[in-house]
Amino acid sequence: MKPNTFLSKHSALRHFQLLARVTSWLNVMRTVAILQEGDVVCLQKLCCKAPPPPRPEYDVVCIGLSGAGKTSLLSRLCNEISDGTVPTTGFSIKAVPFENAILNVKELGGAETIKKYWSRYYQGSQGVVFVLNSAASDEEMEASRSELLLAMQHPQLCTLPFLILANHQDSPAARSVAEIQKFLELQPLARGKRWILSGSTTSNMEAVKESFSQLICLLEEKEVLPSRI
Repeated sequence: MKPNTFLSKHSALRHFQLLARVTSWLNVMRTVAILQEGDVVCLQKLCCKAPPPPRPEYDVVCIGLSGAGKTSLLSRLCNEISDGTVPTTGFSIKAVPFENAILNVKELGGAETIKKYWSRYYQGSQGVVFVLNSAASDEEMEASRSELLLAMQHPQLCTLPFLILANHQDSPAARSVAEIQKFLELQPLARGKRWILSGSTTSNMEAVKESFSQLICLLEEKEVLPSRI
């Protein structure tokens, strides 16, 4: 009787262990089923997230006289090394990424031999970036003012938003943004137009990015201030 009693106890123990395993497995499966059917966790969403929606793209033309710093600013915005940057002799196109949009910026060279061809590249533009040298002479500033006026009056650009960057603000000879606004006579020149005037320098790219974000707001037709100093 003792051996049979030992076998019976041994079998009962194995049966109990097997039952515990089955019960534990069933509990796990029941939990998974609850998670799959409930609103708390969706395994499919966790494993198969949909790609984010594509960012809108806008075509922007960038103009300004030679030495204004257009190429350096755009290179820094694209995280390119700007040491020894060669001025653009014709035109170049850069896709400049921002958090909520991508700007396809067509930069036009500012040399005298190229300026007369600027208007050939205006078609299809949705916005304008005009860069000027804050530390330029009065003569050069007057030339920038003339080019800005021509751009704002051009049939293909006159209805577009303008971002005017007073660049090289870190130069000792730089005029303040307020002085440049007065010199350019922006209030009468750009009356009824959408424009932003901002100071810029490659040593403070966060401020430059903020200025471009303001331009994107205008491109998206959001309510922003008509001018910014």
